[in-house]
Amino acid sequence: MADLRYDGKVAVITGAGGALGRAYALLFASRGASVVVNDLGVPMQGDGKDTSAAQKVVDEITALGGKAVANYDSVTDGEKIVKAAIDAFGRIDIVINNAGILRDVSFSKMTDAQWKIIHDVHLWGAYKVTKAAWPYMRDQKYGRIIMTSSGAGIYGNFGQANYSSAKLALVGFASALAKEGAKIGVFTNSIAPVAGSRMTETVMPPDMVKALRPDYIAPVVGYLCHESSTTNGEIFELGAGWVARVKWQRSKGHAFPLDQPFRPEDVAAKWSNIQDFTDATNPASPQDAFAPIMDNLKASEGKTLYTPDMMPGSGKPKAAAKPAGGAAPAAAAAGGAGGKFASAALFAQLGQMMKADPSVASKVQSIFVYQLSKGSDKATWTIDLKNGAGSVYQGEPKNGDKADVTFTLADEDFVGMIQQKVNPQQLFMSGKIKLKGNMQKAMNFEKVLKQIGGGAKAKL
Repeated sequence: MADLRYDGKVAVITGAGGALGRAYALLFASRGASVVVNDLGVPMQGDGKDTSAAQKVVDEITALGGKAVANYDSVTDGEKIVKAAIDAFGRIDIVINNAGILRDVSFSKMTDAQWKIIHDVHLWGAYKVTKAAWPYMRDQKYGRIIMTSSGAGIYGNFGQANYSSAKLALVGFASALAKEGAKIGVFTNSIAPVAGSRMTETVMPPDMVKALRPDYIAPVVGYLCHESSTTNGEIFELGAGWVARVKWQRSKGHAFPLDQPFRPEDVAAKWSNIQDFTDATNPASPQDAFAPIMDNLKASEGKTLYTPDMMPGSGKPKAAAKPAGGAAPAAAAAGGAGGKFASAALFAQLGQMMKADPSVASKVQSIFVYQLSKGSDKATWTIDLKNGAGSVYQGEPKNGDKADVTFTLADEDFVGMIQQKVNPQQLFMSGKIKLKGNMQKAMNFEKVLKQIGGGAKAKL
């Protein structure tokens, strides 16, 4: 197999003055990359500053004929680090968020300052460096990003509540970026390395620290950052020459019928089922995670749903108190029949997803209305991408606004489209979807939904 090289690529490595960061810098430089060796030069506890650490690594690289520059900025000033790469080499292709410090202390004794500084360096620092690099990677449609998590982040560790929480947050950060960057060739992965360093020597015996060489970590990072690797959004544990992929696993669980009382005693009775991993699954997206909830909703179709306002044991609703001032009952105000529609949960989910990207409304400036039917029942939902930060709600457009596009279809067909069980084009050709309004905006709505849903595959 030919050597994996990085000729013409530029790598920014934070915390590269020693241990893992130094190993990364030397590997990339030895294989043709230009390297920004970033290190604030602080002790493990995060106090003071010494520029010699980064410069020594740069000197090692240049002595071997490689290209490198030193940078001494804090990762919380990530834009300065990325600027150093652009000023020196004109581009940025690889970001390895490696810098870190410790403030180990039991949670009962932990101060706000000890919590905050860990999150500032590990999480905020990774955000600032990556945020500054992202536009360059987006424009060149290429990039490789590594987030450094930890076993403490994945599994938790005594005395490291601050560190563990920040390290697991980096995994979520990486997973979200992986989805956003997939289409533009920017791939992000997380590693949880075990290697000898100033940080691990506090929890490991000296002989073990010495044996866990950073050189056994660097090749994996090198592969993940190579242009030939398409691995994206994954988590890897590694150390002492061992490498493994980590996946989230979920038990099959238990679905409680929605037309029956649901009490703590019911949960206790099925607790062993809930924790049984015999038929475990591995959800890879919020859409995957939502599937069994949708299945349970579909199983309740046509049934009277049990709600907490029902009389215990009677199966009959309590008499609803009349709202003051003769206002409509709560069920009517919420849309009445809408509660019977399986689509209701999907619209609620879309509303939550849209909040993650409020810029969509300002870009789209359109209102989409769905008129759904289920037997003799009818309900309407509005996706407003015209006013404010946008919103999703049951009912017709508010404040006198009119729909740019109105879709009319059955509840089950809407759910089928979202779940990709039915083809929207076939539904349209067979007359099961009726469309009124701006055809071009209707055709473009697939892209809108993907933006709102963080990569949802539905086609509307």
